[in-house]
Amino acid sequence: MFSRTDPKIRAAWCSVVVSLIALGMKYAAWRVTDSIALYSDAIETIINVVSAVAGLWALRVASLPPDHNHTYGHYKAEYLSAVAEGVLVVITAITIAHEAWIGFQHMHAPQDSLLGIALNGGAGLLNLGWGLFLLRLGRARHSPALVASGHHVLSDVWTSAVLITGFVLIPLTGFLWLDPLLAALIAVNVLRTGWEMMRTSIAGLMDEAPNSETLGEIRSIISHTATGAMEAHDIRARIVGAMTFIEFHLVVPGAMSVEEAHHICDRVEDGLRAGLGDALINIHVEPERKAKHTGVLVLP
Repeated sequence: MFSRTDPKIRAAWCSVVVSLIALGMKYAAWRVTDSIALYSDAIETIINVVSAVAGLWALRVASLPPDHNHTYGHYKAEYLSAVAEGVLVVITAITIAHEAWIGFQHMHAPQDSLLGIALNGGAGLLNLGWGLFLLRLGRARHSPALVASGHHVLSDVWTSAVLITGFVLIPLTGFLWLDPLLAALIAVNVLRTGWEMMRTSIAGLMDEAPNSETLGEIRSIISHTATGAMEAHDIRARIVGAMTFIEFHLVVPGAMSVEEAHHICDRVEDGLRAGLGDALINIHVEPERKAKHTGVLVLP
């Protein structure tokens, strides 16, 4: 289960490497410029490294099969990682805000701005490509850890864009306060990103229902694949990492045999997995006298 041939595990390993390269470039950019803003950006990238390592751990744990202590699997490890990453991001924002405050009190012009811009811009382009890849892979694989990492990496890209713009303006305008102001803006952006990451992950840990589109797809699949049954009601669903959990009551004619009802359930389960991917499905079969005449009516 720990094989690096898993696309998500490979992506997590690559995230560690990419974040280390970006950190080296941003550290060099700060050293040559002595800029508070670039120093703040380098601090944020340290958190990227820590987050990449945490994401790798979460994905490896989430890939473990169910055991006697975790009979539903380990999928929520990804949410735990994303929450922890969000907390780290908030701490980073506070640290950067503190550095910005110091910068306002002791303003100075950055040195060797051109080289600093080149180094920071190169790290930004690297993060842009990698962040977009992580988002695409995370959404395709239903991985909260990869999606959170993708958003975190892309927040770093917007930071680099603001920094480069500011570094162009500082020598043109002579406004030294732009340097600490940029650091303060970085802190606000990082704080916003951290809050969004924690909000989404906590919703997953609390088993928040899927969005209306997913619920609509579940209802449609049941309606079209449960031919022979009468209705499905009390439909509930939740998504944990890459696994969708679905349960509902399926009403069948009272005279239907167990064998026939079982075939209908198999057909519905196959349809749900074909449409949604990995799913753990629990269907409670009931006779027609239990019908509520609500929920999903089965199409003939």
